[in-house]
Amino acid sequence: MAEYKKFICSACGWVYDEELGDPDSGLAPGTRYEDIPDDWVCPECGVDKSYFDPLD
Repeated sequence: MAEYKKFICSACGWVYDEELGDPDSGLAPGTRYEDIPDDWVCPECGVDKSYFDPLD
């Protein structure tokens, strides 16, 4: 299985970690970024997932 990745919100800096998911928004730990529904928004600032960039 591929390593988990992290993605950062370019609007506020909140980091989505695939390993942790976003349980408060219904994303179980291990949810890959590409599997996040299009209607999901950043829990910190509310922008859509198009504002997220891979975090190296």
